[in-house]
Amino acid sequence: MQQTMSHVSKMVHDRVSPSNPQTMSIDCGGNISTMAQNRDATQVVVGGRSVFKIYSVYEDGFEEKFNLRGGRPVNLNYCALDIAWNHTDENILATGATNGAVVIWDLNMKTRCKQEMSVSKHVFTQHKRTVNRVCFHDVEHRTLLSASQDGQMNLFDLRKREVAANFSVGSTSVRDINFCPHNYFNFASADEAGTVMIWDMRKPNICEKKLTAHNGPVFTINWHPEDKNWLATAGRDRLIKVWDLSRNKVLHTVYSIASLSRIKWRPQRKYHIASCSLLIDFNINIWDIRRPYVPFATFDMHKDATTSMMFKNKDPHVMLSASKDSYLYQHVFRDAKRPAEDLVPAGLGISVQGIVGHANSDRQGKLSTMEGGSSRSYFNKRSTDKNDQFVDVMAYMEVFNETGQELHSWVEMAQEYELTGKPVEELCTHNSSVARSHNMHHISQAWQALLVLYSASMPVCTDSKHPSQTRTFSVLSVTPAPSAQEKTDNDKGKAAKEPKTDTDVDERTCDGTSGNSDDEGDLQELSDIKLASIARGQVNPDWDILFGDGEPGAEDFFMGPATVKKKDWSLPHEAFFPRHEIHDRETPFESLTDSNHFYDSTVDYEPPSNLPTSKTVETTQLTRLSVDTSLLSCPDWGYTDSIVSLLKDLAAEGDVQTPVTMLIVMKDQIRAHIDTDLQEDWFMSYLELLGRFKLWSIANHVIKLSNLPGIFMLNQQSTTIHVNCNMCNRLLTRSGWLCDRCKMITNVCSICCQPVKGMFLWCQGCSHGGHMQHIKDWLLQSNECPKGCGHICEYT
Repeated sequence: MQQTMSHVSKMVHDRVSPSNPQTMSIDCGGNISTMAQNRDATQVVVGGRSVFKIYSVYEDGFEEKFNLRGGRPVNLNYCALDIAWNHTDENILATGATNGAVVIWDLNMKTRCKQEMSVSKHVFTQHKRTVNRVCFHDVEHRTLLSASQDGQMNLFDLRKREVAANFSVGSTSVRDINFCPHNYFNFASADEAGTVMIWDMRKPNICEKKLTAHNGPVFTINWHPEDKNWLATAGRDRLIKVWDLSRNKVLHTVYSIASLSRIKWRPQRKYHIASCSLLIDFNINIWDIRRPYVPFATFDMHKDATTSMMFKNKDPHVMLSASKDSYLYQHVFRDAKRPAEDLVPAGLGISVQGIVGHANSDRQGKLSTMEGGSSRSYFNKRSTDKNDQFVDVMAYMEVFNETGQELHSWVEMAQEYELTGKPVEELCTHNSSVARSHNMHHISQAWQALLVLYSASMPVCTDSKHPSQTRTFSVLSVTPAPSAQEKTDNDKGKAAKEPKTDTDVDERTCDGTSGNSDDEGDLQELSDIKLASIARGQVNPDWDILFGDGEPGAEDFFMGPATVKKKDWSLPHEAFFPRHEIHDRETPFESLTDSNHFYDSTVDYEPPSNLPTSKTVETTQLTRLSVDTSLLSCPDWGYTDSIVSLLKDLAAEGDVQTPVTMLIVMKDQIRAHIDTDLQEDWFMSYLELLGRFKLWSIANHVIKLSNLPGIFMLNQQSTTIHVNCNMCNRLLTRSGWLCDRCKMITNVCSICCQPVKGMFLWCQGCSHGGHMQHIKDWLLQSNECPKGCGHICEYT
């Protein structure tokens, strides 16, 4: 025979022993979306797309009592997205379904179908979209509040079986609602626009207070059980914020690693709050809001995202939780993990102003005072509750103040740098002077290097891949006259040799071709060596090569045709006595008009008149050599790779400002040689630093000048400003100020009640506004909305 729920409750009371709770779990057979407990926490109901069961909670485990879906055809009314158990009548349940239905269940019914009386009377279908939350009033057990994705909140009177009041936030989905435990008429709502509203059940047309709480949807809210002014909110931005509603101010902010789906204050612990995440993090974390980065305790039993949790019968040491892994758990705090125990008991931090802080659990880890700064010491001792099984916390803090001159220079350089609008030469020169004025000489030299290597006015180094061109140079070889003994030996040797040709000119080219020469190999090698050295500007003083008086000058190689003087090819008689007259004279070189020539071939050479008198010239030999002038041009030595290496070194040292600004100034000349992901890392780091120093205009300018898709798209996000109707809070879809729902003009001044022509100043929180001067004058006297909506407006 089927047992009634009241009889089951009596059996539960006989078996439960709350004095010795333990960790236990049960597999419910499907993904769990929500759960609720009865008044004395002896029974738990779980619901989901394929689960709707009631379990009894015993000392040694859970036991299934009812399966409200089993053995019968079901519809979407059984797919509970949220469940609420009446605080007074243990036989009444309320569920919110994905089809927009709010269903009332009576557990005292003897029939298999537990829907009370008639489905048509107790299935409320006023909502048009999914019902996200249902909530019973803490005192009035016949009052039920529901919230839906259609932006509506309905207050049901279960005695009349009708909607007693309707509250609307517009077209934005309402994600959570919560009755205030300290005020009979107030409740709070959270929507996907990041807004939290405080409502009075007696005033459904307008909310009492509106807060722009988060940068994204708010998924959950919870009133503090002890302090009537504290409200906790959490959402997609991974933050838990604790608000003081009396001042509309955030008191504490807790930082999580994932979006948060549920939060619950821990009973009897003012500063403790529990949270579970929507994705990624499967743990249940209990936070001390005074320590916002490390959880106070953690339960990690679940293998999938936790969807619902609560403290069992307001016991601060026992929790109940349900998850998508289909498990229902009871957690005991003595089995929780303590993340703080695994941390190194020391910390080091630096602020954007250059202030360094060091904390340790004892005085042995104290840092020495930094050069050029001062230090301050702090001591903190906090004793925890013995029931929490934590050791006492003792912390020693050292704070070091630096002058921060380098950070001030960084900010001023960011403000003074010029990145566009001028030629590259002027930009590099200006930025170099800016860095030099702040004693950043290495950065100034880097800008000067860019100026020299990439400026259009500087000579461009030619590539060695250009086609080779042959140029002809005249080299005069003069041999000193031998001594008397050397003359005798030479005359003996000449008798056995053939006579010379009719010219003493030996023609050679750089490719190894030779003219009239007896010792071709030695002369060729000597000419190549001498020619290459002459091209490099290196002349060995031991060589018998003379260019006028001493070393060659610029005028010897770059004489133009207009300045050339014809010179006689005949030699002084003191040099030697020719055997015969030279008839075949060299034809003057053709006048060179090509700009690549380095000499003028029409220049006649005249031996110098100031030769040493101790020696006379014996012979003079003029050699015409053909030279590949590409060997004299500056090769491409790969300076771009050097600049890229310089930028990487600067970024590795922590200076991302210089690489980013240089990439912007030089544009595609350097960007193509650096990996795109690395460039994005530099830009993102620089933008983050600019944001920390509140240089948002400069950051926006940097984003605009970047050609990286991942950076440029940052300016394309959140560029739409939603203008709402100040009557129904609905978005104005058409251009203009006419609301399609209210059929009213919304650009009416909240102070003078006249239409605004020209500049209209409006609040994004409550959508009220008016003439700019009127609003400014009003906010100088009061920070509340002049329309009387209760919103705290701010004008900056």
